[in-house]
Amino acid sequence: MTTGERVLDSPEGWVADHIQRYVATGGAEGHEWRPGVFTLLLTTRGRRSGKLRRTALIYGRDGDRYVVVASQGGDPRHPAWYLNLLDDPQVEVQVGAETFHAVARTADPAEKARLWPVMTAIWPAYDDYQARTDRDIPLVLLERG
Repeated sequence: MTTGERVLDSPEGWVADHIQRYVATGGAEGHEWRPGVFTLLLTTRGRRSGKLRRTALIYGRDGDRYVVVASQGGDPRHPAWYLNLLDDPQVEVQVGAETFHAVARTADPAEKARLWPVMTAIWPAYDDYQARTDRDIPLVLLERG
């Protein structure tokens, strides 16, 4: 990711507000979104526009890796951020005050089987989201890189 480029935040109003508070406070506000539920900021490069796009996502951990869920609330389509990272897996991540470059990849079936319960323990609604869509909701692993 090139520094100094303008980053476009999620067009979803409440998500954009969350991101702006997160950035403005260095993660002091927004990292813990709800009690025990932590979020990170993920910046991807738009697969069509080439512009940097940022969203906030609930995350879990798998050792040194961060785990996020491409649920989009059970929508039948993958979220744009997921499609973007399939095209360009080089991403930027902010966790609290720390920002770093990472490489994103979709968890393989064995990893997903092991990590899905980790993520549903953090956010039980992921099971509901999977039940309301025919698509297999991907888990994404973010590794420093």
